[in-house]
Amino acid sequence: MKDDADWICQRCKHPHDVESRHVLTVHHLDGDKANCAWWNIPPLCQRCHLTIQGKVVMNRTWLFPHSKWFRPYVAGYYAHYFGYDDSRENVELNLDFFLILPHANPNSPNTHRYE
Repeated sequence: MKDDADWICQRCKHPHDVESRHVLTVHHLDGDKANCAWWNIPPLCQRCHLTIQGKVVMNRTWLFPHSKWFRPYVAGYYAHYFGYDDSRENVELNLDFFLILPHANPNSPNTHRYE
């Protein structure tokens, strides 16, 4: 994942740089360290990793639009959750479709939305 991201943090876009303490890591968004699906392990610098640690709960109600960096990862989660092809290529090609799935599906992990 780090190579795919050219060793750049997907949130702040800072390159991996030990001296400035922008050390690239990966964060398991769903908290499952065994789940190494692309959509679950965005490359993040330690600063961003610590900022979002414990704040991202994949099956929660989202009150605000997703950040640009987060959209492909949460769309991949939705694709996986609803049984679609969750390959990065398919998710990126159908990003908007996957982002609206929780709103359109009564079996959504986000059924209790505040709209």
